[in-house]
Amino acid sequence: MPKSESYEIDMCSGPILKKMLYFSLPLMCSGVLQLLFNAADIIVVGRYAGDNSMAAVGSNAALINLLTNLFIGLSVGANVLAARYFGAKRERELRATVHTSMLLALCSGTVLIVVGIAGARQVLIWMQAPAGVLDLAVLYLRIFFLGMPAMMLYNFGAALLRAKGDTRRPLYFLLLSGAVNVALNLLLVIVFHLDVAGVAIATVISQCISAVLVVICLMRETGGFRLELKALRIHKDQLVGILRVGLPAGVQGVIFSLSNVVIQSSINSFGEVVMAGSTASANIEGFVYTAMNAVYQATLSFSSQNAGAGRLDRINRILLTGQGCVTATGLMLGVGAWQAGRVLLGIYTQDPAVIEAGFVRLGIVCAPYAICGMMDTMVGALRGIGYSVMPMIVSLMGACILRLVWIATVFQIPGYHTPECVYWSYPVSWTVTLLAHILCYIWAKRRVDRRFADAHLQRKTDPLLENTK
Repeated sequence: MPKSESYEIDMCSGPILKKMLYFSLPLMCSGVLQLLFNAADIIVVGRYAGDNSMAAVGSNAALINLLTNLFIGLSVGANVLAARYFGAKRERELRATVHTSMLLALCSGTVLIVVGIAGARQVLIWMQAPAGVLDLAVLYLRIFFLGMPAMMLYNFGAALLRAKGDTRRPLYFLLLSGAVNVALNLLLVIVFHLDVAGVAIATVISQCISAVLVVICLMRETGGFRLELKALRIHKDQLVGILRVGLPAGVQGVIFSLSNVVIQSSINSFGEVVMAGSTASANIEGFVYTAMNAVYQATLSFSSQNAGAGRLDRINRILLTGQGCVTATGLMLGVGAWQAGRVLLGIYTQDPAVIEAGFVRLGIVCAPYAICGMMDTMVGALRGIGYSVMPMIVSLMGACILRLVWIATVFQIPGYHTPECVYWSYPVSWTVTLLAHILCYIWAKRRVDRRFADAHLQRKTDPLLENTK
C-alpha cells in the first residue's frame, strides 16, 4: 500500500478550487457507488421480481435513513474534530478521536440491529405500506439491518480519512464491494430466486467487505490516524467533541427523515403506480444529491482544517468556491436527469404508467436540486467554524417543519391533494432554508472573526474554535 501521506491534501494553503475538486471528485464517485448498492437492488428486483418487489425495496429508503441518520450524523462530528486536530497538529488528541470514533461506530451499528429488526413491521404499517408490499418490505429491512455494524464502521472510517483529505482509498474500497454487490444481486435473484432477500443479503456482504477494508487501511496508517484495536476506548473529551458537532447533525438528519417518512406516507396513499414511480425517481435524484453532497463534505473538511490551523482568512473563499461548484453540479446533473428522465426511468421499469409517474416527480424535485446543494454547503461552512446547533434549528424549521405544515394544510385542500403538491414541498422548503442559512453564516463568521482577533491580541489563541451554542 502506498504511503498514507500521498493521499493527504494540504487544505490550509495554496489554491482552493483545484484542491476542492481533487477532494470532491473521488467522493462523488464513492457516493455514486454507494447508491449503486440500492440501485442494483431496485433494478434487479424490478426487472426479475416485479414492481411490488421494487416498491418494497425502494419504500424502505426513507425508513432506513430515519433509523441510521442519527449515527451517521455522529460521523460528521468525528470528521470535524479529526480535521481540527489534524490542522492544529495535535497528534495525541487526534489519536484519541480515531479510537473513540471507531468504537462508537461499532456500538452504533449494534444498536441499529436491535432497533431495525424489532421495529420494522410496525413502522412500515405506520407508513401505510400497501398490503401487497408489506411482507416483502419487512423481510428486506430485517436482513439489511444485520449489516449495520459494517455500515457504521465504513462511514466513520471514511469520515476520518476525509479529515486529512483522503477520499481516494474509500473509492477503491467501494469499487470492489460494489462489484461484489452487483454480482451477488444477479446470482441470488436470477439464479436462486431469493427475491428481496437476495438483494438484501448481497448488500450486507458488500458492506462487510468495505468495512473490513477501511479498518485495515486505518490500521496501516501512521501518526495520529493509526488505528490499534487494543487501544479502542471511549475518550470523554473526544466523545463530547464528536457529540457537540455530530449530535445536532444527526438529530437534523433524523427529523429530516421523519418528515420524509410523512411525505412517503402521503405518496403511498396514491397507490402502487405512483409509489413505484416515486421510488425510481428518488433513486435517480439520489445520484444528483450525492454529487452535490461531495461538495458539502469538501466545504466541511476544508473549513474545519483551516479553523483548526487558525486560517480564518480562507473560510469565505472556501464557502464561495463550494457554492460555485455545487451550483454548477446541481444544475448540470439535476436538469440533465430531468431531460433524460423517461430514458433513465426505463432502466428501472417497463411500465409506462410508472415511468410517467416518476417523470412528474423528476420535473419538480430534480430540476431545481441545485438549491438543496447550496443549502447544504452553507451548513458545511457553519459546522466547519464550530456552529452545529444553529444550522440544525434553521434546517428543522425551514425544511422539516415547513414541509409538515405544507402536508397538513396545502395538501389537504381538495384541488391540491395530488402527488405534484407533495413534491412541491421540497423546492419551496429548500429556498426558504437557504436564505436563512446565509443570514446565519454572516452573523456567525463575524462573531468567530472577532473572537479570534481578541484572542490573538492577548496571545492566547485557541486553535480549536469550539462553539457550544
